[in-house]
Order: sequence, then C-alpha cells, then structure tokens
Amino acid sequence: MNLLESERDDAVRIGDPEAAASVFTSVRPRLLAIAHRLLKDAGEAEDVVQETWLRWGRADHAAVVSPPAFLAKTTVRLAINASLAPRRRRETPASAWLPATLDLGLGPESAVERHAEIDDALRLLAERLTPAERAVYLLRQAFAYPYERISVVLGLREDHARQLSRRAGGHLATGRRRPVDAAAHRRLVQSFLAAAQTGDLASLEDLLAADLAR
Repeated sequence: MNLLESERDDAVRIGDPEAAASVFTSVRPRLLAIAHRLLKDAGEAEDVVQETWLRWGRADHAAVVSPPAFLAKTTVRLAINASLAPRRRRETPASAWLPATLDLGLGPESAVERHAEIDDALRLLAERLTPAERAVYLLRQAFAYPYERISVVLGLREDHARQLSRRAGGHLATGRRRPVDAAAHRRLVQSFLAAAQTGDLASLEDLLAADLAR
C-alpha cells in the first residue's frame, strides 16, 4: 500500500473520537521527528506535538481529506512559529528551520514532510518580508552567501543588503501577514528545492533578482 492509499484509508476511518485518537497515535512518532528536526529540543518538540493534538481534537475530521498530512502540516507550522519566538531567536540560528540541503535518500513519507516544511517556511517569508528582505534572507541564511556576493546578485549596495538582513530578522518575529501570490510561491518553492538538491543556484538567483525588479 502506498502513502496516498494509506492516507485515504485513514480518512475513511475517521468517524468518531476513538478513531481520531488512533490515527493521531499512529503518526505521533513522525510528528515528534518533524518538530525535533525543526526545534532541536525534545521538550519543545513534545509541546508542539501536544498542541497539534489539541488542534486535532478541535478539527472537523469529516472535512480532513488526509489526516496524516493535516497533522504533519499543523506540526510544521507550530514548530516554525515556536522557532521564531523572541527568546528562541536569540538562542537559535535563524536558518535552523530552513535547510540548505536536502537528503536525497529520504523515503516517500519523509520527502513529503520535508517538502511541506520548506513550503511553509517560504510561505511565512513571503507573508512577513518584502521581496528584497526575503531575497537577502534566503541567500544569506539558507545558502551562506557573503554580503558582497548578495549585493552583486541582487544589484544592491553591500551596506543595504546588511540592513535588509537585519530588518528581515526583526520582521520574522512579528505576526504580520502579506498576501501571497500562489503562482509566485510555487515558482519560489520549486526553484529553492532545485537549488538545494543540485547546488546550482543560478535559477534561484535570477528569480529573486527578478522579484526585486518588479
């Protein structure tokens, strides 16, 4: 049975609280692994999974097509939000939840989870940062570009790039939400994944620079 078939079966079984609890219990180890990968702290990962359980209890189970995917996505968002709390931002590198490389040996379930993590992380950047802030932040935090290189790629002064990076860190800690263009977001996710998997960042550089020119 493949992952999609398993998720469809889970969706069919959801019809009462006991079934919902059983589904959660079956995927809880995966949820803990996701939260721990993002937070690097067992206690905080447990807290996130507990909050996921509470949200699962309040969810309309009949409307959830894939319970495992719903629970994984909820865990990712909660862990990202936890990682951006002011206290944690002083203690944890800003790029901890935005991996620069992908494990090409991941199984199907882990690959889906990692894709969801990156999709959510990039969506959060789009919601909270300007295109210039996002471009500088991605190149600096995810791919360790020096500011001199960032200034060349994006056509910015080096001191401006540094300023944008500082602003991005501050804006990520806020709760503001900018509208996100769905097509533009898909292009960014695809380009980021390709860059992380192959190490060829030319297309991502071009996309980020083009966003600044709009």
